[in-house]
Amino acid sequence: MTTPSTGLEIRLASRPEGWPTLDNFDLVQAEVPTPDEGELLVRNKVMSVDPYMRGRMNDVKSYVPPFELGKALQGGAVGEVVTSNDPGFAVGDLVLHMGGWREYAKVEAKQAVKVDANLAPAGAFLGVLGMPGLTAYAGLLAAGQFREGDVVFVSGAAGAVGSLVGQIAKLKGASRVIGSAGSQEKVDYLVNELGFDAAFNYKDGPVAELLAKAAPEGIDVYFDNVGGEHLEAAIGAAKQGGRFALCGAISQYNEKGERTGPRNMIEIVGKGLNLRGFIVKEYGSMQEQFFTEVGGWLAEGKISYRETTVEGLANAPQAFLDLLKGANTGKMLVTI
Repeated sequence: MTTPSTGLEIRLASRPEGWPTLDNFDLVQAEVPTPDEGELLVRNKVMSVDPYMRGRMNDVKSYVPPFELGKALQGGAVGEVVTSNDPGFAVGDLVLHMGGWREYAKVEAKQAVKVDANLAPAGAFLGVLGMPGLTAYAGLLAAGQFREGDVVFVSGAAGAVGSLVGQIAKLKGASRVIGSAGSQEKVDYLVNELGFDAAFNYKDGPVAELLAKAAPEGIDVYFDNVGGEHLEAAIGAAKQGGRFALCGAISQYNEKGERTGPRNMIEIVGKGLNLRGFIVKEYGSMQEQFFTEVGGWLAEGKISYRETTVEGLANAPQAFLDLLKGANTGKMLVTI
């Protein structure tokens, strides 16, 4: 198959103020790059949209550089090598890399990872066996210091990360796993399909009251994807010595002006709580352990996952906006 001279890519047109809109993105035809020595040209098949990308749209200093105006965005993708200038890769290899948001990506070979399509579908390497999976695994076990018998609360529990946190906790011997989500359909999914012991729709009332009902004896571990009211409720429900793995705060990503924190932070002192914010790249050393254990559970049918798939690169911006509003169940993917 002949590689075309141009391909579609999504660029950041402007920086959003508050909630992003479609006007913040441009869909353009760009020249397909020529790979240099040690590089690959990859035809992307599927890409990821993730909440952390919202932070990269702001021109602020963070743990990862911001997206550049007028240039293609970046993110996880799986694609097929169409040109290889590295002996470690052959044309036809399927690779995981960070050159998403475009049809054709020039990728440094050292930044690409071969994936086995016989092990799982391509999209799984962006979800259950990818960055969200490692985030869930390392966040619960390392940042959250999970112990057998713990009562675990997960916010944003029907998303790509949260849905795995709950299942891993159950497989590791949690005494009770509780999740929050934004619809009754998602609540049913958590309990009936993923095996959570309890779940609630956070729109049904004050989170503190809903959590107290679901965990009357308190919680040992909180895995936070939401922040805000959920974090305050978890502090209130925490047992002495409780451990919090702070992964994200999607409820605040699009707020304008001053952000408000939990009003009960004094309880952190009295209860001796351990609140640990983390970024998944801190736990790269756990990748092999993660693949072995979670890959094994997946092969044995002990892990269940869903994907919300949107077709077409042109629809990636809308998929991203929908993700921020909680329209997905499980991993949000865009096929290209």
